[in-house]
Amino acid sequence: MRVERRRTISNRMVAALEVERDTVVWDRELKGFGVRVYPGGGKVYVAQARGPKGPRRVTVGRHGVVKAEEAKRRAALIIARVKAGEDPVPEPLAAKLVQGPTVADLAARYLEKHVAVRCKPKTAATTRSVVERHIVPGLGGLALAAVEPRHVLDLHHGLSDRPAMANMTVLSHMYKLAEGWGMVADGINPCGSVARYPAKRRERFLTDAEFEKLGRVLDEAAVEGGASAGAVAAIRLLMLTGCRKNEILSLRWQDVDLDAGELALADAKTGPRAVPLPPSAARLLAALPRKPGNSWVIPGHKPGTHMTDIDGAWQTLRERAGLKGVRLHDIRHSYASRALALGESLPMIGKLLGHRQVETTARYAHLTRESVHEAAARIADSIAADVL
Repeated sequence: MRVERRRTISNRMVAALEVERDTVVWDRELKGFGVRVYPGGGKVYVAQARGPKGPRRVTVGRHGVVKAEEAKRRAALIIARVKAGEDPVPEPLAAKLVQGPTVADLAARYLEKHVAVRCKPKTAATTRSVVERHIVPGLGGLALAAVEPRHVLDLHHGLSDRPAMANMTVLSHMYKLAEGWGMVADGINPCGSVARYPAKRRERFLTDAEFEKLGRVLDEAAVEGGASAGAVAAIRLLMLTGCRKNEILSLRWQDVDLDAGELALADAKTGPRAVPLPPSAARLLAALPRKPGNSWVIPGHKPGTHMTDIDGAWQTLRERAGLKGVRLHDIRHSYASRALALGESLPMIGKLLGHRQVETTARYAHLTRESVHEAAARIADSIAADVL
């Protein structure tokens, strides 16, 4: 652990601190008061003193939860208690830290009262896996109020090869709910000061030529085989509507209004929403055969069921089209890309895609800039042909 020279500790100074390895910065005004800064961005105020029982170092509070002035006041009391041979933390508080509900207690309630009730099956399964395989084994035995950023950082670092899982968004959400459930005091969230790993977001957009190749391959598959008629229809609907895969596969005929030109999705990812049905998609739907006794648009092999997986068919089709590595979800990104190229605004695209937050659609903002640059180049080239 590295120790920096003494500085006057203040909120502004601590907020600006950045380190490459574990570092303690000591206050120049109150001896024994400092702030420990972790490489991941966590910052914890500490108090250190030597008493009759030897040297003691005590965590005072987390930066962002406790202000520097309050931390210094607490540190002064702790230092005085250590020098006097007393417990640095008063007994009632120490007992509360040890005897309070544990992370395992919160995890059990979180899975039962939130995940099982509010999350869709796929999200629920992923969340349960994170909780049961990583959070409970790593932190389950600790009292909620006793978990410090260093505990989260250890877990965070151990999952560095899986950034999305390592970022502890599930644990942070657990603590937010714990406040509302009265299991922990407000502001006691050890994840707040842990810097997240940058998410590696994949973006792949089909070009006009690639769309043409895919269209030809779908036509061939419909005649020659290689993919079921249902899978071909589902992929075409994804291309024409920008919907998510499960929104199309779980579509019922009662949700399709060809006269109004609309799909009524009752259970979309972001809640119920209406999807405009363009004429090309309406013609495709009108031509699809309907199985007696089956209400699903894309029926499954067993009576009364719907198709649940078209990934295998997609892999075959994309290879025929020379689209190696292109994911099925990239069709949705390509829909947004084409919309931008045609001049649609980000708010309009967000509405078409069913985004609840504008930040989700903002990921396509760089495509807007590219379209502007391309337009500027076309204009300049046209003028240049006359004047240069």
